[in-house]
Amino acid sequence: MVKIIQPNGILDSVGGNRFRREITDLVESGVKTVLVDCQNVELMDSSGLGALVMALKTLREAGGRLSLCSVNNQLTMVLELTGMDDVFEVFANQDEFNRAVLIEG
Repeated sequence: MVKIIQPNGILDSVGGNRFRREITDLVESGVKTVLVDCQNVELMDSSGLGALVMALKTLREAGGRLSLCSVNNQLTMVLELTGMDDVFEVFANQDEFNRAVLIEG
């Protein structure tokens, strides 16, 4: 089962806390694969990045997988500057994710 999450606006400490709670609830309900569609995220600060890292850790510990898609230039820059672009699986969009993960396995 794949769950798509679409955060909005600024992913900061407030949005990050909301995001972490959502991930925890999904894992507790048995979801193993989460796609975070970032198309509506305008800005992400270090708290937002921390929330993504914790979400990745939470899913991996549960035997799951977290991927990102539709990442804008600002988020790409944050991921690259912190070296997290090598940690996160990033897809151009939901269609690319679907082809790579759901169809090809």
